[in-house]
Amino acid sequence: MPELPEVETVRRGLAPVLEGRRLARVEARRPDLRFPLPEGFVQRLTGATVTRLDRRAKYLLAELDRGETLVMHLGMSGRFEIARPEGAVRPGEFHYAPDPDPKHAHVVFETEAGERVTYYDPRRFGYMALVETAQREAHPWFAALGPEPLSPAFDAQRLEAAFAGRKQGPKTLLLDQRVVAGLGNIYVCEALHRARISPFKPAGKVPHRKLEPLVTEIRAVLEEAIEAGGSSLRDFARADGALGYFQHRFGVYDREGRPCPTPGCSGVIERQVQAGRSTFYCPKCQR
Repeated sequence: MPELPEVETVRRGLAPVLEGRRLARVEARRPDLRFPLPEGFVQRLTGATVTRLDRRAKYLLAELDRGETLVMHLGMSGRFEIARPEGAVRPGEFHYAPDPDPKHAHVVFETEAGERVTYYDPRRFGYMALVETAQREAHPWFAALGPEPLSPAFDAQRLEAAFAGRKQGPKTLLLDQRVVAGLGNIYVCEALHRARISPFKPAGKVPHRKLEPLVTEIRAVLEEAIEAGGSSLRDFARADGALGYFQHRFGVYDREGRPCPTPGCSGVIERQVQAGRSTFYCPKCQR
């Protein structure tokens, strides 16, 4: 499933063609994705202007001038493709590719400026909803979310409070969206390795001195992945249709049996299943 950097990459790719644009035509080619589309979905969106395209955790949020927000989740294989009128692409922008598989194109947004944004999803695990913008933070999808990991609200003090007295490993708690929003398996593995913290050590026993470096490494690995365009595992590609390449920088993820990349460490990367997810780590330098 796309993680925070992948979703942020998609947001940045869509923002130039959606923010400030009026939706001249909206087409829903089926009544549902993972869940049924909202009642009056097409009518409520047609003619609306996207005033802001934001992200919260792994959700894309298109705020509309009608007091509603279009909430979009990519699920396992959801993807956007963007097309513009001939000759409209300028240097420095993404290369906008046509939809490579029309049979999976489920929702189409056309702007007054002539751009076309198509959402397709072969597995249909993604979903869309319309919620009142003023009440969005109280919606069940958002009410319990923790702070964004790249925001000032996420700091060592918050981690200390979340870890205090807990027997679960730090990886399990970092994947808890109530502790911090948007972190996923890949980047938690990477951040814990960089911070030299065992994913299995009881979180309550992680020394306070390691918490600030852990916050720093979480931010660093996310920012690097966003800059690289995400990890592009399996089906994922960014909004311009190109693949991201952060996977080539993985230190531990999917590197079972390879030497630990930490300078001076003679360890070998191992894999264990933890809470149903693959955990990659170095047993020698992660304590």
